[in-house]
Amino acid sequence: MNAKIFESRQWWTVVFILTAVGIIIATVAVSNSFSKKLAQDERNKVEIWGEAMRLLASDTVNDSQYTNLILHIIQSNNSIPVILCNANDEVLEYQNIEAPEKDREKFLQKKVAELKPKNEPIIIELGDGDKQYLYHDESLVLKRLTLYPYIQLTIVFIFILVAFVALVSAKKAEQNKVWVGLSKETAHQLGTPISSLMAWVEYLKTKEVDAMYLREMGKDVKRLEMIAERFSKIGSKPDLLPLDINHSIQSSYEYMSARISSKVKINVKLPEQPSLVLINDSLISWVIENLTNNAVDAIGGKGEITYRVEGNRKKIYIDVTDTGRGIAKSRFKTVFNPGYTTKTRGWGLGLSLVKRIVESHPGGKIYVKSSEIGKGATFRIELQKYQ
Repeated sequence: MNAKIFESRQWWTVVFILTAVGIIIATVAVSNSFSKKLAQDERNKVEIWGEAMRLLASDTVNDSQYTNLILHIIQSNNSIPVILCNANDEVLEYQNIEAPEKDREKFLQKKVAELKPKNEPIIIELGDGDKQYLYHDESLVLKRLTLYPYIQLTIVFIFILVAFVALVSAKKAEQNKVWVGLSKETAHQLGTPISSLMAWVEYLKTKEVDAMYLREMGKDVKRLEMIAERFSKIGSKPDLLPLDINHSIQSSYEYMSARISSKVKINVKLPEQPSLVLINDSLISWVIENLTNNAVDAIGGKGEITYRVEGNRKKIYIDVTDTGRGIAKSRFKTVFNPGYTTKTRGWGLGLSLVKRIVESHPGGKIYVKSSEIGKGATFRIELQKYQ
């Protein structure tokens, strides 16, 4: 079992490392791509700046050189969507905008309306009071750069979430393996003394010993056998049979009533008709006994415990109610966690074990149905009705 746990840890470690490396590689690749595009844009701008400085320093500048500079500037823009309009917002030129052949003018006018509020237009003075307006949008690279931090944060968040879920799952799987291992080891360790006790009971039958004592000893040995069998079944798929849950509860009641204080009153409210469910009788009886012991502790050895069975066409509901100290609403779920206990002694595994057993049955659920501090609590078990 330890080897399997170690292998599971190794596997998850490899997955985490590979995922982290994948995220790093993807981040570096995208960043490198953006860097190259920005570097090219910067180079184009520097080239234009250099050309402009050259013309300004030249003593002989003609119209063709100015025209070439303007063309260079226009051609250098291969990413920023721009639309040049006159004073009446009539489109004169546009670049880096894919306009359809049909209804092109209508499309461009709509595009102008979209670009106006995005960025302040660049005003081009033509002389004699004439002006042109250059509307522009952000380049695709800039838009990607704006979104990139959010994308990175999302990827990192998803990775952390996946890592957390995986670690919790691995931890739970490890706890389950340890739990199952301890249960089976307990069953194995009980086997030898039980066999020895059975032999002693048979030996005492040959002696002059009161038959009543032998019967009681035999019952206790049988009880130990059943406990060992229950522990051996933890972690395995239980053998299920269509049985009347009323019978299981009645048997548990008869066993527990003889072993708890006479100050504890147990009420059993069962329907007249059988309540058939697919169960393992030994394990379900263990659940009822655990809930009863839990209720006895809650009422402090004096009070009432009530078993009630009811149902509908699909479900059978088993309620175990006590008149004890109750459970705070904030603890309704945590009471089933391993280690949770209100007693000074014990490991707090009773309700956790109950939950595992109930959920191993078809449609099995257990939860705190209701509770009020100082007045008691009701635990409800749901099982799928056998059709």
